[in-house]
Amino acid sequence: MKVRFNEDKEVVQQLKEALKQKDGYCPCRLERIPENKCMCKEFRDQINDPNFEGYCHCMLYYKEK
Repeated sequence: MKVRFNEDKEVVQQLKEALKQKDGYCPCRLERIPENKCMCKEFRDQINDPNFEGYCHCMLYYKEK
């Protein structure tokens, strides 16, 4: 299992800037709650799922099996 950044460097750069503007909260989420702090709870749960492979909601991270 490996978690890496999206291979599209432009997407990564844009999302990192958006994270800075939102104080580390996922730019794709409206609520500023602990569950939406990057790396969000949804993706942490997906990381723990041995059958999941894919991107997080905002496409910043990718989990490989």
